[in-house]
Amino acid sequence: GFKIKHIGTILHAKMHSDFGNIMDKIQIKIYTNPEDVIALKARAKKVFRTRDERLKTLTDESVDTFYSCSLCQSFAPNHICAVSPERPGLCGAYNWLDCKASNEINPTGPNQPIQKGETIDEKLGVWKGVNEFVFKASNQALESFSAYSMIVDPMTSCGCFEVIATILPSTNGIMAVNREHSGMTPSGMKFSTTAGMVGGGIQTPGFIGISKYFIGSKKFIKADGGLKRLVWMPKALKEEIR
Repeated sequence: GFKIKHIGTILHAKMHSDFGNIMDKIQIKIYTNPEDVIALKARAKKVFRTRDERLKTLTDESVDTFYSCSLCQSFAPNHICAVSPERPGLCGAYNWLDCKASNEINPTGPNQPIQKGETIDEKLGVWKGVNEFVFKASNQALESFSAYSMIVDPMTSCGCFEVIATILPSTNGIMAVNREHSGMTPSGMKFSTTAGMVGGGIQTPGFIGISKYFIGSKKFIKADGGLKRLVWMPKALKEEIR
């Protein structure tokens, strides 16, 4: 039958499959003692905090290269994420440093470098090199992408977004609802219904899928008024990103 050691065997094979070009040997150790798990969790959080602090020192203006993420093209063929220091992937799993490391480990993988090139519109966050890359990577479905707007050529979404931001015309503001929220929203739609307006790799002005981290970014819908335009979000989401 299936035993705990088989989990280690699977992880061992997966690690060699994904990172075989940068390591020769690996040992998998599974901890089940709660005290050990708590201690290791604290160590892991410290590492992630160090990474996050480093990321805070980077801005979109300070780098010449963004990174793509095409992991979700298996079910959203025309979608492509353009990940910058101040705009992480909409799933929340990949930031700019993650994509950079992923590309160094696997140069032909899903995280490819995007040379920004000439700035077309600084306010909207539009660059010639990014547009050219997105056009090719989206199967020529998207001609332009704005990093800082949810109105003008917003970035597409696959379906893995942590949060959906939506225009609320009656308030001249926007709302943000997270995936965990199962109740109704001021837009008259629940998260699941709103997701149908955003996912699938289509550009829908007024709707964007984003990560929770992006809400706190200085570049969050900067071209549309930024965080000041946010008029509603679930209490649980507010507490999480506080």
